[in-house]
Amino acid sequence: MNSIRVWYREPLVWLIISFPLTAVIAGFFTLYLAIISSDGLVVDDYYQKGKEINLSLARDRAAAQHGLRASVTLDAAKQEVVVQLSAARQQPLPDVLNVRWLHATRAGFDRTQALIRIPDGSYRNAFPDLAPGHWYVQIEAQDWRLQGSLRVPAETRLDLMPVEIAPGL
Repeated sequence: MNSIRVWYREPLVWLIISFPLTAVIAGFFTLYLAIISSDGLVVDDYYQKGKEINLSLARDRAAAQHGLRASVTLDAAKQEVVVQLSAARQQPLPDVLNVRWLHATRAGFDRTQALIRIPDGSYRNAFPDLAPGHWYVQIEAQDWRLQGSLRVPAETRLDLMPVEIAPGL
């Protein structure tokens, strides 16, 4: 007697169906992740960003011409940021510095703060709420900037010098 089995009772059929079904489920899960997450990496205006890069290079050159150097200290005991700024030439130092804390991978964590110059010549403000990780630090004034990086909370001191730029740039 020849017994005929229905298709849905064959294990090999379910094995063959499981591979495409798994791919479809994984595709929908990937679509879900793409919709709910905001990576912040896409720039709307590439031309404008290119112009800003040239402006940034000019600001780096200006910091080198003024002979600027800065030391950033994160004082956890006093919960403040202290910046010591010096210039090699008789460059007047600004009364307010802008400090940008840029997270290495998450633009949503970025912070900007103003540091005010106090009578002893240093710049101080409250310590910003920084998530642990790798941070880029930019100190800026009207026409120049200094930049560097540090790891929070492992590093508490950062020395900044002007970035050297190739002559053709």
